[in-house]
Amino acid sequence: MAKVMLDQNGQAKSAGTLTIYNYDALNGEFTGSSEEYLPQGVGLPANACITAPPTIEAVQAAVYRDGNWQVVADHRGKTVYSVSDGSEIVILELGDYPADATPLAPATAWDKWDGEKWVKDEEAQRAADVKSAAGKKSALISDANGITQVWQTQLLLGIITDADKVSLTAWMKYIQAVQAIDVSEAPEINWPAPPDIA
Repeated sequence: MAKVMLDQNGQAKSAGTLTIYNYDALNGEFTGSSEEYLPQGVGLPANACITAPPTIEAVQAAVYRDGNWQVVADHRGKTVYSVSDGSEIVILELGDYPADATPLAPATAWDKWDGEKWVKDEEAQRAADVKSAAGKKSALISDANGITQVWQTQLLLGIITDADKVSLTAWMKYIQAVQAIDVSEAPEINWPAPPDIA
C-alpha cells in the first residue's frame, strides 16, 4: 500500500498508510505507534502525530506538548520524603521530584532536613520521650488506682480484711514509687514492678 503524504492542512493527499505516534490526551505521554490507513482527504486521528518521539532512558518519558516531543523525568511509583516533616510522598505524575521533597529517607521520626541531609533533632526526640514517659506514668497510676479503689472504700468503712489490707498497702507503695518517677530522665527510667498480689 502506498505511503500517505499530508497536505498543508494535515489531510491525506491520497489514500494509503502512514506511521503515526500516539500520545495520552491528558499528559501527552507517548503511548505507542501504529500503521494507520488514511483515506484521501482525511487527517490524523486525535492525539497522534507523524513525528517520532525521541529515544528515552529508564527514568524518562517522551511527552508531546505544543507540537513537539519533549523528554521529561519519570519518577512515577517512587517514594520521596517531604523535607518539612519527613512524610512519604508517592510520585504519581510525570516530572521532576517535588521541590520540597528528597529521595533520601529520614532515619528516625525526629530527623530534620538541613538542606542536604537528614539530621536527628535531639531536642524533639527528648521531648517525645518525656511526653511518652509522662503518659505511661499517668496510665500506671490510673490502673493501680482502679485496682485499689474497692479496698480503699472498705478501709474507710472499716470492713477490709487483713489480706486485702496487705494488698492495699503493697499497691499504695507501688503508686508512691511510680509517682516519684522523674519523667525528665526519659528514656532511661527504671519503672517499678507492680505487686505480685492482686
